[in-house]
Amino acid sequence: MLKIGIIGTGGISRTHIDGYQRFGAECEIVALCDIAPGKAATLGAELGLTSARAYERVVDLLAAEDLDLVSIATPPSTHAELTIAALRAGVDVLVEKPMAPSLEECDAMIAAAAENDRILSVVAQNRFRDDMATLKEVLDSGLIGPVSHAQVSSSWWRGTSYYDLWWRGTWDREGGGCTLNHAIHHLDLTSWMLGAPSAVTAVLTNAQHENSEVEDLSVAVLQYDRALAEVTSSVVHHGEEQAIVVHGRHARVSQPWKVVADVAEPNGFPAPGGNPALVAKIEALAATHSPLDHEGHPGQIGDVLGAVRERRRPVVDGADGRRAIELVTAIYQAGIERRTVDLPLPPDDPYYHAGTLVERAPHFFEKTTAVADLPGDITVGSSAGSSAGSSASSSAGSAASDG
Repeated sequence: MLKIGIIGTGGISRTHIDGYQRFGAECEIVALCDIAPGKAATLGAELGLTSARAYERVVDLLAAEDLDLVSIATPPSTHAELTIAALRAGVDVLVEKPMAPSLEECDAMIAAAAENDRILSVVAQNRFRDDMATLKEVLDSGLIGPVSHAQVSSSWWRGTSYYDLWWRGTWDREGGGCTLNHAIHHLDLTSWMLGAPSAVTAVLTNAQHENSEVEDLSVAVLQYDRALAEVTSSVVHHGEEQAIVVHGRHARVSQPWKVVADVAEPNGFPAPGGNPALVAKIEALAATHSPLDHEGHPGQIGDVLGAVRERRRPVVDGADGRRAIELVTAIYQAGIERRTVDLPLPPDDPYYHAGTLVERAPHFFEKTTAVADLPGDITVGSSAGSSAGSSASSSAGSAASDG
């Protein structure tokens, strides 16, 4: 029976707890930690975790408990410090997205996992969805031909009060805006499906949230060998209609699911009816997808539990988490410096280091309100879009970033 600790008992911690409880025959949550006095104990009592001990300091939790795995569900600026502490204490780690605000911190986390022979996984729960797995399988089949263009819409909507929570809307504590904390899911999926781009250009703005320093909208273009991908990151899109559309030489596929395959008339214009045989072939391949036993966070938690038991690489490891952060970093650098940024980013690049973004990023507005908590339940988007699955709570060390 694997022993689990939860560090941070904000909104997203409930999702982690639910995921572990689905594997009750394999693991037990034995400890909860939150720096807000009484918060961990209150959540434990509410969720019936009667045997889980509550802590207010991570150092005390790591010293007192014989843990196999911890979930870290705290604000992004704390991820590296807490992850490294747990890894050095001999505990495997599942850390919420985003992995950390800088590549320097990501590399320190990866190094700590290697040095201590521990497992490090970064939450990327949208890889554990039947719709996204189906799209990935079709792309990997090569049926659509070489990719020409992808359109990735990470479209969310948040009211201005969203940024009243004390750590949100700040470069130093949240680490960035919607590009880092919402589009991280779609950027991870883009890398997973299309691979790493060779260059990035982008623009950033704050269109609607005057109580936030950070961007609430960015548009980036990722350059591949002969393809381009557009990524829109937003918390200003009404309806939260999200999509990944991939155009290949022979066909287009997308989620929400759609298949189109055009063929040319002698004059180059599209022929009526297109290529029904190819459409049918793609549809048949998609229909062979075997549904996952668990989707979202439970799916990833199940994989991580297996990795801990078997001492194997998890499906999503630290390198995967770092790859998404590298894309975010390049988008910020391109938008702030107003130039194209080549990838990969080397360690001597200023934006590789923690602190550069805080130093150079524009304050679109100054944060005017900082409350300890916000009322109401969190939501994770419309059913048509990607399930973001992370949201925030109130206290440092307790809140996961909102997806």
